[in-house]
Amino acid sequence: MRDVLRRRTTVSNLCRAPTYVGVGQYLRRMQSATAVVADLVRQIDPVDELERQHITDTLAWLADTDDIFRRVAPAIPPRHLVSYVVLVDPDEYSVFLGRHRKAGLWLPMGGHVEPAEHPLVTARREAAEELGITAEFTATGDRPMFLTSTTVARPLPHEDTSLWYTIRGSRHHAYQLDPAEFDGGAWWDLDPHAIPDSDPHIARFFGKLRTAWSDQLQP
Repeated sequence: MRDVLRRRTTVSNLCRAPTYVGVGQYLRRMQSATAVVADLVRQIDPVDELERQHITDTLAWLADTDDIFRRVAPAIPPRHLVSYVVLVDPDEYSVFLGRHRKAGLWLPMGGHVEPAEHPLVTARREAAEELGITAEFTATGDRPMFLTSTTVARPLPHEDTSLWYTIRGSRHHAYQLDPAEFDGGAWWDLDPHAIPDSDPHIARFFGKLRTAWSDQLQP
């Protein structure tokens, strides 16, 4: 029954639905949202064997449960979906990262996907909330170009499955990050020898982005 009993209990507690019909409608909504995410994941072209493994594992996870959206911070459910929205300048081969206050790392903007929210909508929302801009998905397209799964140890162990979107920016423009989330930001060249203290997969993302832009320049 594919985890039906656990999900019915969870949804009943969450929605406080007075009838089975309400719970059923919610479950169908989650199933539809999960199917959309699975379709996005299938379209990602892996850059290396690790990303191939992450894609395979993510598709198996999505086939096993619809409980993929974080409902209670930081770890319910213990694995959940994240959208990164990475501000990039294709003309300067550079990426904008912010010094995240809680993590103490240089990270792209982004956040957890809300229940039944399309990950692209999450990316747009996070760009508006954290950068104060309207996202322009014209650097590598409006689909996620990279997928990672990362175990986070604190404050409670959980796993973030992250879809990496890119949005176009300019290294010559001053961006004002949300001060509640970030202690300033900076542009970084796609230099493998100057990788900041960041997401553990940032070097691989830099490499995939560099390859994508180089391919676009081919005649």
